Amino acid sequence: MNNASKLGHRHTIHAHQHHFHWDNSVKPALTVAPGDTIAFEKIDSTDGQITPKTVAADVPQLDFGRVNPISGPVYVDGAVPGDALKVTMVGVESPGWGWTGVVPGFGLLAEDFPNPALVHWTYDTSFKVPAMYGPGGRVPLKPFCGTIGVAPAEKGAFSTIPPLPTGGNVDTRDLGLGVDIYFPVAVKGALFSVGDSHAAQGDGEVCGTAIESPFSVVYKFDLVKGANLRFPRFQTHEPVTRHLDAKGYDATMGVGSDLMRCAKDAVRGMIDLLGKRHGLSAENAYMLCSVCGDLRISEIVDQPNWVVSFYFPRVVLE
Repeated sequence: MNNASKLGHRHTIHAHQHHFHWDNSVKPALTVAPGDTIAFEKIDSTDGQITPKTVAADVPQLDFGRVNPISGPVYVDGAVPGDALKVTMVGVESPGWGWTGVVPGFGLLAEDFPNPALVHWTYDTSFKVPAMYGPGGRVPLKPFCGTIGVAPAEKGAFSTIPPLPTGGNVDTRDLGLGVDIYFPVAVKGALFSVGDSHAAQGDGEVCGTAIESPFSVVYKFDLVKGANLRFPRFQTHEPVTRHLDAKGYDATMGVGSDLMRCAKDAVRGMIDLLGKRHGLSAENAYMLCSVCGDLRISEIVDQPNWVVSFYFPRVVLE
C-alpha cells in the first residue's frame, strides 16, 4: 500500500469484515485508540458483483442488497456522544481498474435513461496519469471513499445508500488523501465504517456512479472532545479543483423555481452540448458528466427562481 510501511499502521480490517447497514448494534470488527491507523483492504461498492468481465446487460441483475457494503465497524476508545471523530486518509492502493455504469431506475436522470450502460476503465495506479475514457476523453484522477461515517444513535438498520447526519454515502469528491474529516459521534465508540471507493467523481455524481474502483485505503483516527457537531465537516490543506482547472470549463444552466428540476435541466444541457460538439452518445456523455463534471448552486436568493449550473472541464476532451 502506498507509503503504508512508513505510516506504521497498527491494524487491518480485511475484505470480509464488512456489513450492509448502519446499525449501532453491529459488533465492532476492531477496537483502536486515538492516534492509531487502520488499513481497510479491498473496499468494493458492489461486493464483487461487477468485474472486468461484466457487460452492460448484466447491470440490471445487480443485487441491491449487496450494494454499498461498508468495512468495519471500528470502535474508538474514549469516543462518546458529543465528541467528533477525526479521520484522515493517509494511504491508498489500487488495482488500476474501475467502472462507470447507468443503472436503470437510479441516478439524477433516471427517467431519461431507462437502459443499462457500462464503461470499464484502466488507469495508472499512481493516480497521477489521467484515465482514458473509451468513447473519448482523458479524466484526471482523485481517489476517495464515497461512503464514510459513524453509526447513528437511533436503533435499527439503516440503508447505506442515502447519507445521514452522521455521514454515510456523502459522495463528496474532496474527501481524499490528506483531508481531515470530522464526524459527530452519536454512540459510545463512534463505530466508524467506510466503503464505496472511487478513483474519480464529479460533484453530484449525476448518473449515480463514479469511477467505481475496488481499492484499499489507510485512515488515521483522532478524537476532538466536546465538539458537538450537528453534521460532518472537513478541512482541506491544498486547492481542491486544480486537477481539472487547466483549460477552463464549459457550463450549462437550469433556471426555475425547483432546485431539482434546475439541476436536471443543467445536466441535460451539458449532455446535449457534449453530443453536438464531440459526438458522444447521450449515455456516454451522461457517464462522463458523472465522473468529472460539477453541479453547483449558482443563485438561491432571487426568488421565486433559482439557478443551478453544470461545469464540465475542457481539459478532459481537448
